[in-house]
Amino acid sequence: MLDSPYVRRVAISLRLMGLDFAHEPLSVFGAYDAFAAINPVVKAPTLVTDDGVVLMESALILQYAEGLVPPERRLAPVDPTAQTCALRIAGLALAACEKSVQIVYEHNLRPAEKQHAPWLDRVGGQVEAAYRLLEAEVARADPWLFGDRPLQADVTAAVAWRFTTEMLPGVAPARPALAALSARAETTAAFAAFPYS
Repeated sequence: MLDSPYVRRVAISLRLMGLDFAHEPLSVFGAYDAFAAINPVVKAPTLVTDDGVVLMESALILQYAEGLVPPERRLAPVDPTAQTCALRIAGLALAACEKSVQIVYEHNLRPAEKQHAPWLDRVGGQVEAAYRLLEAEVARADPWLFGDRPLQADVTAAVAWRFTTEMLPGVAPARPALAALSARAETTAAFAAFPYS
């Protein structure tokens, strides 16, 4: 489902790389049995290759996809220094996603009387720290972080920010550079093809 930042980043990235794929919107909650028929682990995102190999975990799926396209369509910078910076940005965004998802699950899956306030405070602090550091990194985007087109760092940062602000309004303080990057990304064809829902 495209409300998962991990599913959305994979779909947008595959589109940006020019790879054809079919998106099947199955919920890990509402369509558990149908999902389990494809991937018994029921982990989103899941990619079934043309050879029938089932891959999961967004970073691994994207690593596989990068190997399918020529260098000019890859979403990682070629320069080693830029690549390290891009990995840091994606790592911060993925950390923010992970911690945001933990808060969403705590609020939506655990009964209110069993929610652990110190845990929520800790995870909320981790979300804030990740976005504070990410804001400093994305402030230099013009219009994108590593050139004239969005690369993986842009995609992951924009998707993460949109997810957190949609699912947890008020958890992350205002971050103007992230908000601008996310808004710019949402106007692109690849993001519009896979809207947050």
